Amino acid sequence: MKHMSDYKYHFGLKVRIYPNTTQKKIITASSNASRFVYNKMVEYSKEISAFGKPSIYIKVVEERIARLRQLKKYTTALKDTFPWLCAKEIDNLAIENAKQNYQKAWNLYWKVHGIAPPNYHKKSYEEKYQTSAQYDCNRIDIPNMINGRCKFSKKQIKIPFLGIIRYKGSSERIKKLMEMPEVRIGTITIIKDGCDDYYASFQLASDDMFVEELPKTGSQVGIDLNIRNFLADNEGNIVDNPHYFRRARKRLAKVKRKLGKRAARAKKENRALVTAKNYQKQRKIVAKITRSVMNRRRNFLHIQSRALINNNDLVVAEELRSKNMVKNHALASSIYDSSWRTFLNMMTYKSELYGRTFKTVNPRNTTQTCSNCGHILKGKDKLTLNDDDWTCPICREYHHRDVNAAKNILAKGLNVV
Repeated sequence: MKHMSDYKYHFGLKVRIYPNTTQKKIITASSNASRFVYNKMVEYSKEISAFGKPSIYIKVVEERIARLRQLKKYTTALKDTFPWLCAKEIDNLAIENAKQNYQKAWNLYWKVHGIAPPNYHKKSYEEKYQTSAQYDCNRIDIPNMINGRCKFSKKQIKIPFLGIIRYKGSSERIKKLMEMPEVRIGTITIIKDGCDDYYASFQLASDDMFVEELPKTGSQVGIDLNIRNFLADNEGNIVDNPHYFRRARKRLAKVKRKLGKRAARAKKENRALVTAKNYQKQRKIVAKITRSVMNRRRNFLHIQSRALINNNDLVVAEELRSKNMVKNHALASSIYDSSWRTFLNMMTYKSELYGRTFKTVNPRNTTQTCSNCGHILKGKDKLTLNDDDWTCPICREYHHRDVNAAKNILAKGLNVV
């Protein structure tokens, strides 16, 4: 049976699940164990590196390093040291996946510039752990959505260790996936968010396409992402920025002040926040407003990215580094609210999924360059953030700032080999 990496196409599926009381206890215990194991891997690595590499080790240091490496490598050694990890409420695969995720974090650190090394996972009201869907190689030749340890039906999912759980969402998509001849389910991530709602995220793989490629349109577009309007293209079409966080900021500030007062009252009465009912009620209100902002923004990004993919064979955008741009504190909130990086990631995977081409180019001078004659504004003539329209001093061409930038972005993208 092939591994996940051997398949040609990969897909993600997320549904909401409704676990019972027993299953919720399993999720909490497995999440705690997963976070504990991951943090122990970080702790052991830091302790090993703290010893350095002297030419001669004393015997105690050598034995300690050997023990730490054994704990990192073997799950049985870890369970012998911490017997509570053998509890019947804990999914064993959650521990193995925590170790694998730690190693993947290191691999990502070495491959991708700017990624931080693995660090401790803090405890929060959100819970998450990862398990695996396994198949019996002796009985199953072709894996699919209904013959492994993880099985789908019309209204229920059988998840390893958790058992049968009712789910909701993506019914049409799941129906099509169940009809495909070969779909391997890889890892399954169980999530409880800050609103105490539960979700399951599935990693899928197949040699057959999950969606059909879109027909060719013969259209090309360059897009400029900016703060005042979300995007402008080279044809002059402008999409307004809904600013979901800005619109919810006052309400969010109000409920957070109330949350702070309830936290202070519980502390004054020497009550733990976990058992303070009024605090927990207000915390969920804050979490629901925050989730609403995130969901509305993500929905907006999905609509815009899908529209561009549907209508164009080639989409060219500027490569934006939000991490560098938010150093300007006056614009940081608006930049985060725009979620440019998320939008570009959506464009990347959707273009691959639907057979389109998506490119990003260096945005340098795209705003300051005349798309008609190529003149670059310099010195006192350079545009500021307050300049919406301008006329080229050389060819006298009138430009809308963002549309002109989109034209330059498209031209750069067409020149990229």
